[in-house]
Amino acid sequence: MKSKLNLDPKIVESARQAAGRIAKDMQDFIDRHTTVSTERTILRLLGIDGVDDVETPLPNVVVDHIKDAGGLPRGVAFWIGNAMIQTGLQPQEIAEKVARNEMDITKLEIASHEEIEAVIIPKAKEALKKIKAQTQKRLDYLDRIGEGKQPYLYVIVATGNIYEDVLQAQAAARQGADIIAVIRTTAQSLLDYVPYGATTEGFGGTYATQENFRIMRKALDEVGEEVGRYIRLCNYSSGMCMPEIAAMGALERLDVMLNDAIYGILFRDINMQRTIVDQFMSRVIIGYCGIIFNSGEDNYLTTDDAYEAAHTVLASQFINEQFAVLANIEEWQMGLGHAFEMDPDIENGFLYELAQAQMAREIFPNASLKYMPPTKFMTGNIFKGHIQDALFNLIAIWTGQSLQLLGMLTEAIHTPHMHDRYLSIENAKYIFNNCRDLGSEIEYKKDGIIQKRAQLVLEKAEKLLHEVEEEGLFSTIEKGKFGGVKRPKDGGKGLEGVCTKDEAYFNPFIPLMLRREE
Repeated sequence: MKSKLNLDPKIVESARQAAGRIAKDMQDFIDRHTTVSTERTILRLLGIDGVDDVETPLPNVVVDHIKDAGGLPRGVAFWIGNAMIQTGLQPQEIAEKVARNEMDITKLEIASHEEIEAVIIPKAKEALKKIKAQTQKRLDYLDRIGEGKQPYLYVIVATGNIYEDVLQAQAAARQGADIIAVIRTTAQSLLDYVPYGATTEGFGGTYATQENFRIMRKALDEVGEEVGRYIRLCNYSSGMCMPEIAAMGALERLDVMLNDAIYGILFRDINMQRTIVDQFMSRVIIGYCGIIFNSGEDNYLTTDDAYEAAHTVLASQFINEQFAVLANIEEWQMGLGHAFEMDPDIENGFLYELAQAQMAREIFPNASLKYMPPTKFMTGNIFKGHIQDALFNLIAIWTGQSLQLLGMLTEAIHTPHMHDRYLSIENAKYIFNNCRDLGSEIEYKKDGIIQKRAQLVLEKAEKLLHEVEEEGLFSTIEKGKFGGVKRPKDGGKGLEGVCTKDEAYFNPFIPLMLRREE
């Protein structure tokens, strides 16, 4: 792609190489560690599900049992595989016995590593076969009924009741939405377990559970058949249970998942060591099953100034891209995030927003860029808000964005009603249709405001990335260079769930998924 912004390809490559070295340095840390949530993910993929007599999820019960016995550094696959050999039971049966205090799987006679792998690998491949079947089902739908044009119209439902969410989601699909994001209930990201079953009570959103995923997926398939367009489902693979929810999404055919290497550290105060390890497992799963991940750079602009801190967004996009490369995620699955969040009182603010969006598209030409709407400076004036959203939509079609989370004129007033979504969808469809090829018709003035702004942001991002490389990502976050938020390496929630692997540790899913085995 020829740069309309006259960006220096050497600076782009320098920034990308620095981000690659940052990610590789973190990968060395990741490879030496595991977490309780990563281990629970392995159990879920091995078929362990359900709850005990006090509603504790069985994956939590088994991981806590192994951790309390000091066995977590060896990994749950080792202990479950050994228990299968010694008892002849399946993983679900073993988990149920552990939950009833009828078995201590760390006290059984130990088989050889080769024997344990020989019983675990077939179980792992059973899970991969289920995931691949869901991936193929998505492809079959896309081939048979097709989908909407990009930018995909992406809207949220957030009632707290999964059955009410279904009604609102189907209505939004009929109105023209291409992606439905089920907003997660407030603070679920801080729960160190995944709730079980269908839920009807949540605040500011609906619990992310596997059953809720199944219910919504079925509903969107039904309405997709009705409207003749595949409707994509989005939820959150983030927080304390980041990889577990990725596994649930893979098994229930989610299409898009919010997933970021740094977001949980900055905005949920989850320990950075825990988050960095968990994001790798979650992204390996996402890469394997063809989900698009959405990174959370837009959030930096809610806690920092969008004009002054624009380079931190680009730097984080580079880092998220390189973490994704290590997880074998294809470029089209990289929903790198950014946002239309500058103060509307800035003179020429539209030009600066345009420069930022065009720059993201040029630097990441094959990524499924996720463009987020104005929220920080929405006042409750619905008429001005609708105009702000219209300008946001104009830049999206102009610069070729991929996933367009539609702004709501009632932002800062209430969770959207169905008619609010209708007006937002109508706004976007009108602008997208009337300006479909605007971007290919327009070039930018040489050394004008737009070119100079993009070049400056790129230069500052490259400088920041080299600083991060020199200091290390953990140290950089401690100093508050992303989002204006400082977090300590040994602080935050969940550090007690991180442990160093021992020499006998193995996770059967990571090598199988990275090699794209079935």
